[in-house]
Amino acid sequence: MDCKGNNLADTTSDRLRARNDLAWAISVGGIGAIAFAALLLFTWTFAATLFLIFAGMLLGVGLSAMTTMLGQAAKLPHALRLTIVCLVLAALLSGVVFLGGATIAQQAKVLSDTIKSQLVVVKAFLDRNGIDTSYFELGNSNAAPAASTETPGPAATHNLSGASAFASSGGAIVSQTLKSLLGTLSAVGNFFIVLFLGLTFAAQPGVYRAGLLYMAPARHRARTTIIVDRISETLERWLIAQIITMAAVFVVTWIGLALIGIQSSFILGIQAGLLAFIPTVGALVAGLIVVLASLASGWVAAASAFALFLGVHALESYVLTPIIQRQALDIPPATLFGFQILLGVVFGIWGLALALPLMAIVKVMIDYFKAEEAPPDLAPA
Repeated sequence: MDCKGNNLADTTSDRLRARNDLAWAISVGGIGAIAFAALLLFTWTFAATLFLIFAGMLLGVGLSAMTTMLGQAAKLPHALRLTIVCLVLAALLSGVVFLGGATIAQQAKVLSDTIKSQLVVVKAFLDRNGIDTSYFELGNSNAAPAASTETPGPAATHNLSGASAFASSGGAIVSQTLKSLLGTLSAVGNFFIVLFLGLTFAAQPGVYRAGLLYMAPARHRARTTIIVDRISETLERWLIAQIITMAAVFVVTWIGLALIGIQSSFILGIQAGLLAFIPTVGALVAGLIVVLASLASGWVAAASAFALFLGVHALESYVLTPIIQRQALDIPPATLFGFQILLGVVFGIWGLALALPLMAIVKVMIDYFKAEEAPPDLAPA
């Protein structure tokens, strides 16, 4: 009887323990799901701000990498090396602005006029072939009804219609001017925010690294240190390689278009170099702009510009990227392109531009945990 009683008590205790474990698991799972949903909501709500901060961090990593490279050549204090790097970059930018500012402004205006005229030519070509191009006229949709409602009448009616049209057009001009002004102020403000964050991160990288590690639990701090250092090293190598690639794309595109005889070759080279920061998508957009701008010089020039675009793309994809970025990143193109499209659709231009560094961070973490879980004989060296 005592044995049966003990067995019954043990069974009851086991059931109670299992029930408590199940309740605990459900509670932890529910809290985790709520926290994950709250994190997603926070990211979605403040995506633009988070991307802005991440861009500032990337700039800080780039400045820190160049400061470290300078330290290998000259044993100077970190603050002095950072100051030299910033002064050199500012001198290069100022030289481009002062020496080529007039050329850039003139070529930018010519490029804008050329692209607008070529869009008109493309629209006329599509109209002749029976393709609906009404979406090209969305900007004039408000003007057409206003014009159609004007009917001949007394002079007073004409005066009132003229005053109403004038007031409407004046309001549209003011609204468009305000939008342009606010857009310009927003872009300039974002630029200075990224610049300030980059300088502060680069000035004291050790302080922010220590603060980030301090937020990790003590038992996971060693693992977090390894991951943070690997992410920092990967981003530094990738940024240096990306800067070299962008400079090469700019020079080759500029010289190639100048030899072909394309107007605005310098500004086209600048946009090709800047868009090279965005893999795949940036090259396609840059090539489209180059070919569209080259149509004004004839089909031969457009075909030559298209051949130049293919050559630059091949140089970037099959020569520069494998050689320069081989040690920095190794992400399959289809995976990267799919991740770019996903972030571009969800978060816009910020997601499209920063997809690769975000993917690099995710890859470093996945590689680390996979190597940690792998058997010692299968773990990568």
